[in-house]
Amino acid sequence: MWIGWLELDLLLGDVHSLKQKRSVVRPIVAELRRRLSISAAEVDHLDLFRRAGIGVAVTAADRAHVVELLDAAERLVASRPEVELLSARRREQRSDD
Repeated sequence: MWIGWLELDLLLGDVHSLKQKRSVVRPIVAELRRRLSISAAEVDHLDLFRRAGIGVAVTAADRAHVVELLDAAERLVASRPEVELLSARRREQRSDD
């Protein structure tokens, strides 16, 4: 079994409150879950309204599928016009490592 994770650091556009932040971040997390069938959640910068950290986790039988899903998740978030992707950190690992 292969396990992969992706940590995305985002700068949000015209957001001036935590409530507005939620209205931007929640649809992104929901779309990641729905379109790619992966685990996703807001995991960092919870108290800042112009920054967000989204974490993604996947498991698959082979490394290629994990890489494919993580690439798709990164592309999906990077293509959203209301956010700027500042950085993306990732790792893939076998379960027996």
